[in-house]
Order: sequence, then structure tokens, then C-alpha cells
Amino acid sequence: MDLSAIVPEPDRPPRAGDDHAATVGLERWLEAAQSAERAAEAEAFLAAPGGKQILDALFGNSPFLTQLAVKEVGFLLDLPDTGYVGARDAIFEGIRQINPAEPQAATSKALRIAKRQAALLIALADLTGAWKLHEITGTLSLLAEHCLNASVRHALGSLVASGKIDVELDGDTLDNCGYMLLGMGKLGAGELNYSSDIDIIALYEPERLKPKDSDRLRQDMVRATQTIVNLMHERTANGYVFRTDLRLRPDPGMTPLAMTVGAAESYYETIGQNWERAAMIKARPVAGDCDLGYRFLEHIRPFVWRKHLDFAAVADIHSIKRQINAHRGGGQVAIEGHNVKLGRGGIREIEFFAQTQQLIWGGRTPSLRMRKTLEAIDQLAEEGHTTHEAAARLRESYDFLRTLEHRLQMVMDEQTQKMPATWEGVDAIGVFMGYDDADAFRADLLRHLRQVEQEYSQLFEDEPDLGSGGRSLVFTGVEDDPETVETLTDMGFEDASHVIGRIRVWHHGRYRSTRSERARQLLTELMPRLLESLAATTNPMQAFNRFDDFLGELPSGVQLLSLFHSNPSLLDMVSEIMGNAPRLAIWLSRHPSLLDGVISDDWSTDEADRREMKQTLDHALGQARDFQDILDIVIRWANDRRFQTGVELLQGRRTGEEAGPILTSVAETAVGALTESVTREFRDPHGGWPGESAEGETGLAVLAFGKLGGREMAPMSDLDLVFVYNVPADIDGSDGTRALTPMVYFSRLGQRLVTAITSQTGEGNLYEVDTRLRPNGRSGPVCTQFDGFKNYYQGEAWTWEFMALTRARTIYGPAGLQTVLTRIIEDAIRQPRDAKALVRDVDTMRQRIRKQYPGDKPWEIKHRHGGLVDIEFISQYLQLRYAAEGKDILSTNTGTALVKLADAGYLDDTVAEELRSALRLWRNLQAAIRLTAQEGLDEEKAPDGQKALLAHCGGFEDFPSLRAHIAEVAETVQQRYQEIIAEPAEQARVELGAGDGSQGEFGDPGHSSGKT
Repeated sequence: MDLSAIVPEPDRPPRAGDDHAATVGLERWLEAAQSAERAAEAEAFLAAPGGKQILDALFGNSPFLTQLAVKEVGFLLDLPDTGYVGARDAIFEGIRQINPAEPQAATSKALRIAKRQAALLIALADLTGAWKLHEITGTLSLLAEHCLNASVRHALGSLVASGKIDVELDGDTLDNCGYMLLGMGKLGAGELNYSSDIDIIALYEPERLKPKDSDRLRQDMVRATQTIVNLMHERTANGYVFRTDLRLRPDPGMTPLAMTVGAAESYYETIGQNWERAAMIKARPVAGDCDLGYRFLEHIRPFVWRKHLDFAAVADIHSIKRQINAHRGGGQVAIEGHNVKLGRGGIREIEFFAQTQQLIWGGRTPSLRMRKTLEAIDQLAEEGHTTHEAAARLRESYDFLRTLEHRLQMVMDEQTQKMPATWEGVDAIGVFMGYDDADAFRADLLRHLRQVEQEYSQLFEDEPDLGSGGRSLVFTGVEDDPETVETLTDMGFEDASHVIGRIRVWHHGRYRSTRSERARQLLTELMPRLLESLAATTNPMQAFNRFDDFLGELPSGVQLLSLFHSNPSLLDMVSEIMGNAPRLAIWLSRHPSLLDGVISDDWSTDEADRREMKQTLDHALGQARDFQDILDIVIRWANDRRFQTGVELLQGRRTGEEAGPILTSVAETAVGALTESVTREFRDPHGGWPGESAEGETGLAVLAFGKLGGREMAPMSDLDLVFVYNVPADIDGSDGTRALTPMVYFSRLGQRLVTAITSQTGEGNLYEVDTRLRPNGRSGPVCTQFDGFKNYYQGEAWTWEFMALTRARTIYGPAGLQTVLTRIIEDAIRQPRDAKALVRDVDTMRQRIRKQYPGDKPWEIKHRHGGLVDIEFISQYLQLRYAAEGKDILSTNTGTALVKLADAGYLDDTVAEELRSALRLWRNLQAAIRLTAQEGLDEEKAPDGQKALLAHCGGFEDFPSLRAHIAEVAETVQQRYQEIIAEPAEQARVELGAGDGSQGEFGDPGHSSGKT
């Protein structure tokens, strides 16, 4: 038998890498030949010059090719007579002759047998050196085109047979059928690799398809496309044809598998991206209505080939290359496990070498608009954009690496470009490549990788790197880059694939903020810095998702992204908010304009002065047209300032204790403005009261209790408010057209005020309000009459209510009424008390609160043993205990009260400093926890970044040191509580006999809130 037609050089096929596998494979092949009654021909094939070599090359290196040779023994034995070209043409003709009316299963089987024979044919032509690289890749591409056309005929034929469309399918071509497939990437360029998948875009023209029901056409085209994909992609007993990918279509996450030509044109004309321009360089109609396909490509030619590129567009094209992140000057390349396509010095770098320069120069130089990689590189040299020597080196390396890629894929028919991870595996591939010397193969591989890397790294070498610390960050295309997944995972992003997918959404312009090309270019430039900033937060994944929400809420993006670009520290701050302060992140997402204040001159000004705040709010309210406007303006103003204070807390520019007066002034100002507005609205129908004036004692006063009263507000604090009204006894009703009695009038007014403060609008809400500290708690009216308030604290109030009263002060109302209420409060506190009953009642209240809020976790700052409540109880108890003695010890602020108590001699100086220091620590930590954790701190789940922030707020370098310190502080406070309150209370219970006072003090359910 003469094998010269298929083995032009008998010594060319590589030797067997595994002699045992070669022997077993030969035995199987001979058995198959015998079963096919062609044993004599098989023996002749084996004995002919080159026969043993080619069979060893198949059986000794590739289990996949062994399987093909055994299944297609007859095809292989016929090959010497038909030759490679004849066999190829016969395969293609067989595909063309497939009857589209046959059942799908028959078409599927015919295509898979054709693919199997073609795969064996192409492998043999490659291994024997009969075909050059371009013939191998070209034949693979033609095979895909023929299979796709057969699939299109079958899918459209089904629609014609059912009367859904009316097109002619009997001609030699499918031109004018109205449906076409664009081949992308290597298919479009005619450069498919041995086990390549194929990238296609399915487009159709409704008018050419002549649908019976236009409304159902989209659904029919999607189903037809799915049929084509199944015919190509689905694995059956006969194998598969080509893995098929439609994700290079416009915005694949949002568009159907098939879309109209018009929709595709609109996409590329409006939000097409530079990487899609690069992809379109290789696009070519490969199946169906190719005439329609070429018309489409001509229409979008201005998108792909721009005659004039502005600086930003060139920078974005540079970024496509820089995202691949090749190190300049020849970085490290590997052999074992190295990816010869995506890795350093790989095939992708050769392709990008051509494509990026084609994008830049092709708009003005039509001769550069070719699809094939090597042709483009040669033409770049002709045009002077690279040297002929560089082009020659890249051509040589491209040929070597593509051949190596084919060998890697031939082993098991896997879409892989990775070298084996072991030394032995690499040597085996070297044998398959035709090397007898493993060291020579390794040397050649390294030489080519370094050669490509050197040429590639010189592109745009003056541009900054877009990688992350020398690591890959690639978000172009539709597949997750493995190195990028690894990079993001190492950075702390738990779901790297989700991150990559969302970034693709940004680049596809699905958000208003990323619809402009300039916004997407800025995002590309910012991406490494953005991801590094988010990765540095307490929870990178959560931070990323919040930034995604933030970006989605922006009405436009260029201005803000430009701000980030010119102010990297601003990006760091936003990332910190997204990762470390969930409530601030939500507010910033709704109001990105807040960032304007970050870079303004007055960002750091201390606005604790309520008078200054009132002026700024009054100015803003001057734009209000109605009460709804007033409500929105007040909420926005207050939340903006709370946001600013929160950022300062987050950045360590203020402590929690320092923020208290500022947050308090914000609340007072907002409540005051709303009280004025609600009162004004209420007066319209109901009128006012004779004798009312700003300086008098008639009208409504607002009293602040708790954190607001003590000027100690923390982030997310609610408001404890009590409303007191005073009207002369001889006045029965208001003077409006719809007059009301005083009790009804002020009850309704108070309720409206609470509703205004707590209502939810498009701007969010202001504060939660608690009015249970009013006399008689829930059972009392919302607004308390002046005499009732005064009398209540002269005889009816319980001990815990006097404790709460130590933090009460007026924040709104006629000056005269505020003055007299302040005096009533002080007189009530200074009443003489039974010391033993007092200490007993105070401790009983603490025990009751402890049952409701055990505080058994160390980070429950308020209620834990030795926490905030214990310090506040000590302060309140001592004020009630000694106020009657007349010394200056009263203060609504806990810290100030402790200082006054020490100055007056009622508290040891050392103890006072211990409690004051603990108070500062608890407030600082409470503020940090409220900013960084929406539902309190869970130490086991808290990320390292949050722990580091808490450590900083507590004045320590590490979290374990802080944790040890808070345990010591809490123990000290608890010890002081025992000495000052608990132990005397226990002794008092013994001396006072039966009963602990709890029934007398806590009989009203409305008083069980524990508010102090």
C-alpha cells in the first residue's frame, strides 16, 4: 500500500510517548479492521513506509485519536486513495447533501459522523506535516461553516414547513433567507483550533423572513437558534460537532439568543464597547443569509473603524491591552501548568498585539482591516507600526504556539491551552510535538513565550498598568478570565464570578451612569484602584454590592467618575463607606450629591452651634412651596449632616463622644423647624391662643430626654420627647374657625408633630420617636398640661422617672415656658429623698432592665455588665441622692455630671475618672458599631477590617488588645456599681423589711421601657 499521499515524510510523525498505549491501541485497531473485514488492508497499511509511524503517533500520544481511528478504521484505510484534500471535499459535500427535511436526530447523527471523520483527517494532516497551520485552521473553520449552514437549513426548514415563515431554501446558498450567523473570533478569522468552540451571533431581518405572525417571529427565531445550537453542541452517542457560544452578542445577559439586525445596529452605534470593536475585527458571515451579514458589517463599519480617535478612546484601547497586565522587560513565564493562550507570552498577546493597533490605525488605513492575525501583523510592519523583524518573530512564535495548542487538545479533545502540571506530562507533550530531546522542547517553548512577551510588553509601554499589584484584572469578553477569578478571590471577594459579571453589566451600559462611552472608559481606568479600595474594607463582597447599587442609582456617571479619577482619596472614602458603614452607604446611594461636600472647604467645619445650623436650614426652607417640601427639605438636611458626621467618625476625624453634641444639634434644629411648620399648618384652621408670644408662657414646649436631652446622641439614636402645653385657665378654646379645647388642640398637634418626625418620604425618614417618658407613660395624653406636669413630679412620679428627669431639658417653645419648665425640673430633682429607698429602687430598676436585656455579650455596649447603663445609673443615682444639698451637681450630660459630682466631693476623683474614661470608650465603640453593623457586632462573623476599625476607635492597634481592655473596663465599672449602688441597695432591702418597691415603682406597664 502506498501511503505517500498522506505521509509525505515518513519520519515526520512524532514517536509514541507511551509505548504501552501504542501497543494496545494498535491491537484494538487491528481488531476493528478485522470486524470490518478489512484486516488485510490494515496489515498492508501497517507494513507500508510511514504506516507504523503514523499509527504510533496516534495510539501512543492521544487516547482521543486512538478512539477515532478505531471507530473510523474504514475511513482511515481509504485515506491513502482519496488523499487529504479529496477526503475533506467528500466530507463537506456529504454535509451539503444532508436533507433538511430529515428528522433532527438524523441530521444530528450525520453532522457528528462528519465531524469525527474530519477530526481524524485534520489530525493526520497536522501530525504528518502534510498541511501547514493555515490549512489546518482553515479546514476546521470551513467544517464549522458547513455544519452551521446545514443546521440553519434544518431549523428554518422546520419553520417553513409549519407555515411560520416563507423563504426559499432550495438554492446553493441561503442568501435572502433573512437569518444569518456571524462567526466571531477564530471562526470569523478562519483560525479555529483543534478543539475550539465557536462564537456566533444570530441576527435576522423580519421583512426577508416574511413571517405569518410578526408578533411571534422573535420567539420563533430564538427557538430556531436554540435548535441550531443543539445540533452543534449537544452530546449524543455519536459525540458532538462544535461547542457553541452566543455570548458575544450585544449585551448577552439582557438580549435574546437571536435579535434583529436593526437592534444590533442600534446597540453598536450607541453603547458598543472598545473590546467589542476589537471582536468585530474578525466578524464574518459564516452561515445563512451571508448577503445580509455583509450588509450589517458594512453598516457598523464606522463603529469598528474610526477615522478619528480622541485621547479618551485611545486610552481605552490601551486599557484593553493593559488589563492583560504583561510585565515590561520580560517577566517570569512558566512551563508546567502554563496557559499557552492566556498566560504570559501566549497566543492572546499575539492577537492583541495585532487587534489593538488595528483599532488605532485601521480607521485611517483600510489596508489594516483584515481578519487573520498574522496577515494583520505583516501589514502593521508594512505600514511602519512595527518592525519586520518583530513581525517575523511573532509569526514564528504564533506558528509554534498554535501547533502546541493543537497537540494539547488532541490528547483528549479538550478545549484546553494549559500545559501539563507535571514534569513527566510536559515531556510527553514534547514528544507529541516531535521532539526527541525534552530539554530542547522546553528551551524552545521558553524562547517563544519570552519572545512574545517582549514584543507585546513594548506596546503602549508608557501607559500605567491596569493590573492589581502585578496580577490580572481582565473584564473584557464573555468568559471569566481564570487569573482574574484568582486575583479577585485573593483580594477577598467571596464570589469572584459575580463581581466579574456585574462589572460586565457596567461596561454594557445598563446603568444610566455608564451609558456614555467616556463613563465606561473612566471605569476601565479606575477598576484596579476601585477593587483595591473595596477589598480593603471590612467586607469586600458586601462593599462591592453596595457600590454596584450606588452606581445603579446615579443619574449620570462621567462627572463623578472623573472626580474619582482626579481624587483617588475620594474613591477610597466611598469604598470605606460601602464596606464599613451600611447605613451611610444606603444614604449615599440615594444622594450621591453628598460627595460634593466632601471636597468643599467647609467639610470639616464644626457645626455643633445650633444657631448656625438653624440659619442654614432656614435658608434651605426658603425654597419650600408646601408642607411636603418642608418635610423633604428637613429630612434631607438632617440626613446630610448625619452622613457627614458619620463619615468623620468612620475616618477617625471625630470620636463618638465628639460627635454627640453635633448629632444632638442636628436633631434639635430639625425638630424645631418641623415644630414651627406643623404648628403653622395647624393654626390655619384651628387658630392660636390669646397672649401667645415668643417670650411668654403660653403655648407648646418640647422637652428632650435620654440621649437627646444629654447631648449624647449616637448614630441611629431615636428621640425621647415629651410635649407640655400651657394655656391660661380662663380660656376654653382656640380662636380659629374650627376652634378646639386646649386638651384636644395640643393632643392633635403633638400627634401631628410625632407623625411628621417619623414619617417616611422619598427622602427617607428623620427619626424614630419615643414619648413613653411623659407623665403616666402610655396611659397619659401625648401632650401634658403644664400643671399636670408640675404636680406629677411633686408626688406621683416613681423613682425611675426622676432618674429620667435628670437628663431632661427644653429644646423648643416660648422662652418663658421653657424657663419655668427648667425650674420645675430642677426643683423636682432637688427634692429631699429617703436615701435607702432611693438606692433600693435604683438597683431594682437596674435588675429589671437586666432581665429584659441581659447584656451577656461583650459588644452589647449599652446593656452589658459594666456598660453604658451602669455608668448612667451611677450618675443619675448620685444626682438624686445629693441634689437636695444645693451644690452644683446637676447636668443632663452624664460625663459632665460625673465631673460635677467629683468636684462637689460626692464621688472620688479616681472613681470619677475611671467612669469618665469608660464612658468615652463605650460611646466611641457604640458609634463605630452602629456605623459598621446594622444589627450589632457578631465577633465570630465580623471581618478583620471591622475589627481593625473598632480597635482604632478604642485606641489600640489590634482587636485582641481592645477585647482584653473592654473586659477590664467593664469589670471596673461593674465593681464601682456594686460599691456605689448594688451593695448599699442590698443592705437597704434588709433594713426596710418586706418588699422591694417594685410594685410601687413599676406598676404602670407604660413605664417598663427601661428608658433612663
